Amino acid sequence: MAPLRSAPRRPAHRAHRVTLLLVTLVAALGVLPGVAVAAPGQQLNAADMTLLNGVRLAGLWEMPAGQMAAEKGQSPRVREIGAEIARQHGVLDQLVVNAANKLGATLPTEPTAEQKGWLAELQNATGARFDQIFVTRLRVAHGKIFPVIGAVRASTRDATVRKLADEANKFVSDHMAMLESTGLVRWQQLPPAALPPAQSDSLVAAAAASAGTGGGVEVSTTVVWLVFLAALGTGGFATYRILRRS
Repeated sequence: MAPLRSAPRRPAHRAHRVTLLLVTLVAALGVLPGVAVAAPGQQLNAADMTLLNGVRLAGLWEMPAGQMAAEKGQSPRVREIGAEIARQHGVLDQLVVNAANKLGATLPTEPTAEQKGWLAELQNATGARFDQIFVTRLRVAHGKIFPVIGAVRASTRDATVRKLADEANKFVSDHMAMLESTGLVRWQQLPPAALPPAQSDSLVAAAAASAGTGGGVEVSTTVVWLVFLAALGTGGFATYRILRRS
């Protein structure tokens, strides 16, 4: 009687090799620069969140401030721009809420203690004093958020944040122009411009700075490509052996 033989295992072995090949190639592609796709919200950093929170907080106190100006402003121009700023901040607030929901970010739900103090100051003021406080407080606040919008717009890696920065830039710029049209802006009392430190404009320096803010382990592009080529070579050799045996 002929000896028993185990069942042929080559097809299963071949399937295993094919699976291993695919896994290897996928893993190699995963480390290629610019190929990996980040999960939603993964690319947000402190600057992105500063913009989201800043826009949200601005709406939380400037909407009621604008409504107060529309009701109790002494100047017709102050009443007019108060109503318009309140309306526009309602639109901008919805935009930032939509962006935060899309990114999975949490926003403030009430003004800061300082902003609540500004609202109380406006509530207690009347006549020309109210108009002056309203214009001064809002113009200074818009001047502070304006450069933040530009900085985040220039460097953020998230498309949703870029879009929000573009939208916020238009609103803030218009609000500053409206406030300045009252003739009540005290230019000498505005905070001086905070310019960023001088930086090298070379591509190498920019790349190094970007890599330094990632918070992860830096990997040389050359090493990445060597790993990829090695994986590709291994996969190609395995494919050749599989096809040859089949």
